[in-house]
Amino acid sequence: MSSFLTPNALGSLIESSVLTRSLRQGRATHALIIKTLTISLPSFLSNHLVNMYSKLDHHNSAQLVLSLTSDRSVVTWTALIAGSVQNGHFIPALKCFISMRRESIQPNDFTFPCVFKASAGIRAPLVGKQLHGLAVKDGLISDVFVGCSAFDMYCKTEFRKDANKLFDEMPIRNLVTWNAYISNSVLDGNTRDAISKFVEFRRVGGSPDSITFCAFLNACADTSDILLGRQLHGFLIRNGSDNDVSVGNGLIDFYGKCRQVEFSEIVFSGICKPNDVSYGSLISAYVQNHEEEKACVTFLKAQKEGFVPTNFMVSSVISACATLAGLEQGRSMHGLAVKSCVDGNVYVGSALVDMYGKCGSIEDSERAFFELPERNLVTWNSMLGGYSHQGNAEMALAVFKEMTEGGDGVSPNYVTFVCVLSACSRAGRVKEGKEIFDMMRGRYQIEPGVEHYACVVDLLGKAGMVEDAYEFIKLMLIRPNVSVWGALLGACRVYGNPSLGKIAAENLFELDPLDSGNHVVLSNTFAAARRWDEATYVRKEMKDVGIKKGPGCSWIQVKNSIHVFQAKDTSHERNSEIQIMLSKLRRDMKSAGFIPDTNFALYDLEEEEKESEVWCHSEKLALAFGLISLSPGIPIRITKNLRVCGDCHSAIKFISGIVGREIIVRDNNRFHRFKNNLCSCNDYW
Repeated sequence: MSSFLTPNALGSLIESSVLTRSLRQGRATHALIIKTLTISLPSFLSNHLVNMYSKLDHHNSAQLVLSLTSDRSVVTWTALIAGSVQNGHFIPALKCFISMRRESIQPNDFTFPCVFKASAGIRAPLVGKQLHGLAVKDGLISDVFVGCSAFDMYCKTEFRKDANKLFDEMPIRNLVTWNAYISNSVLDGNTRDAISKFVEFRRVGGSPDSITFCAFLNACADTSDILLGRQLHGFLIRNGSDNDVSVGNGLIDFYGKCRQVEFSEIVFSGICKPNDVSYGSLISAYVQNHEEEKACVTFLKAQKEGFVPTNFMVSSVISACATLAGLEQGRSMHGLAVKSCVDGNVYVGSALVDMYGKCGSIEDSERAFFELPERNLVTWNSMLGGYSHQGNAEMALAVFKEMTEGGDGVSPNYVTFVCVLSACSRAGRVKEGKEIFDMMRGRYQIEPGVEHYACVVDLLGKAGMVEDAYEFIKLMLIRPNVSVWGALLGACRVYGNPSLGKIAAENLFELDPLDSGNHVVLSNTFAAARRWDEATYVRKEMKDVGIKKGPGCSWIQVKNSIHVFQAKDTSHERNSEIQIMLSKLRRDMKSAGFIPDTNFALYDLEEEEKESEVWCHSEKLALAFGLISLSPGIPIRITKNLRVCGDCHSAIKFISGIVGREIIVRDNNRFHRFKNNLCSCNDYW
């Protein structure tokens, strides 16, 4: 027993506590040391204890052991500093370094990398420069690890010029140094610099590893340079590096970002033992390429293979659910996130806020937002986007004010202003919308893009200021695109301005001659003005040049099945019940005083025929099916690929009061929440 309790054996026990991250074992060993060794502790055991407590994030215990150590050395102090940095306690680490210097102890080649990382962690380049000077004075800057850590510090603190100068002055550069240069160039957006440094590295005889290859692939993906990425893929195959799972994961990510998801699938299938990152990369590739269903299937496959869901996997699948408007699937993923203890992660939380907002459940979106312990710019933008989809400008403006004037210190970006401006346009807040637009350039130095201009045109157009919207377009500093002219054309359709609508349509035809939607809206504009000959001519012109209008459809989910309906659709297996429900609703609404708006039939038909026409719209068929299929009290959620028509909007609002149900319709523009004869849009849409 006495031979087992030697100082060396006790030191080994402490090391194993660090490796297994077992604080209990470490403390038990510490107690054993105190009980066994009656004389003062050997310095190496003190160093082991300081290292153990520091690495296991018990900074106070580590400091206490250090204070009781009489012969403190650079090893003792470096153990404390390294553990603090490892656990993200950057300021305490720098304070320890200052205390060490006060004791006239010189830092070594292990100390400097730690304090350089600490100064980078708190974004303190001036502190880093002082450390750099000290490393030069002590003659350690020429050490490859010290030099590399100083270079990385300058990159992380955005002192790129100093970083490049230091890199050029390095007498020796190892693989880590080159990787640091290439990776930081990619992170800084200097992708061409990263690519040229990779080429230079190869020319000097360097042998890249998986980190180098992945950084290079990221550079190719950021520039969408598919040819250069494929050249690297060929090189990887030739030297056998494509068998490395990390490199394979990088290739999956690269092809996904370059819109070549079929190659992502091929690379994935070639990986012998895919890991959780492999599955996460493939899921992300599917989401980026609008293959959301495949993303969900791949996630289920990963679960069957026994992989524990990671925050990256979960956030990607939640994003897929958001795009599919799959509220129930999204809720299942939320439950899985809670079960996997990743729901507090800022990326997962932001994805949840976004998903609930896009699925029309704004209360759940708010709950996910307020429950997050940490919020980043994406979180705020997701919440703003949720309010924008609902047309709730009041809440969007309140959140924007809290974001910009609160204590979180988050600055708005390009996307933030798109969300706020769209919320203003959907609620008719012209004054506030104009102020927000002016604020972009004036206060935040963000140059408005075409999306912001489109929002303002939509804002003015929906408010009936169609001529003002046209004048605004003529003053644009950039060329108007389809969204801008489309917003004007839509406003002309609503407010009956076919002459200005024709100007907007002509510009749209020039920009996108094959888009059937622009022709249809112009035709509808003429039809609404009862200019039937011109409406017919536009439709005939579409037919002559071979432009086909994509069919409008609505769908509803019932018991894990999606049911899709088109106008005048009679193909559903429960069609007879649907027609009976529609007839009942029609009778009940007529007796309650509802008059259909036959202007939305948009055909030169008799009035009675027009009334039958508007009752066959796809959203009404989906609603009737929802009423016969879902239990009373359950909200009915319908999605439509086009904008809901005015008559359907009025009818569904009326029906919500008759049947006493909440009905949520998501069209291609926004959400409409119908309840008690009212809509969340306040009839402003």
